[in-house]
Amino acid sequence: MKTTSVRTRIKFCGFTRAGDVRLACELGVDAIGLVFAEGSPRKLQVEEARALRQGVMPLVSVVALFMDNPPEQAREVVRILRPNVLQFHGNEDDSFCRSFGLPYIKAIPMGEGGGIDPLAMHARWPHASAFLFDGHIAGGQGGSGRTFDWARLPADSTKPVMVAGGLSIDNVHGLVTTRAPWAVDVASAIESAPGIKDGDKMRKFVAEVHRADCENEHESGYRWPTPGGCG
Repeated sequence: MKTTSVRTRIKFCGFTRAGDVRLACELGVDAIGLVFAEGSPRKLQVEEARALRQGVMPLVSVVALFMDNPPEQAREVVRILRPNVLQFHGNEDDSFCRSFGLPYIKAIPMGEGGGIDPLAMHARWPHASAFLFDGHIAGGQGGSGRTFDWARLPADSTKPVMVAGGLSIDNVHGLVTTRAPWAVDVASAIESAPGIKDGDKMRKFVAEVHRADCENEHESGYRWPTPGGCG
């Protein structure tokens, strides 16, 4: 599945505190995930989420995460929060996911150890903007910290591949250098408790992704066109 992607996008998920949102933006993450899935310890009320959104800096995407939420509840979140992207972790079909008029990411549970049929996956959610391969089992919550065998990631997806589930400061470098996903998504590994982010862990995670990107750059011969690239 390794590609020639220049830079790995980073999504931090499961925020509950405004200060954590601001720090994540300052660290240069690409997306902030706000959770509305029932049963999640990181679940927000829509007014709480709206307050957090005020701290999101320009050019950082806000992602609203759902898992089999009632349609009227999801519509209320979209109306009040005005997220940039939606992310679905349940049994939602393509028609439901696209009914809100926003780009959507579909999470694929990888915790059962079975194979993936990329053609069937693309046929089931043809309008997905990306697929997020997560370590949770079908029907389980994301943010569990469970990893999976990255060799099971599809090698021929026509959509951007995102990876979540058990990513940490210790292993994200290996994922990026060996599989080069479009994006990585993390929650529990950058926390001191569910929903409570740890600034030092956030900084180290971003640094490890950047270090891996630099190694990929040197391997490919590509040179970053900006001063923020690798030396």
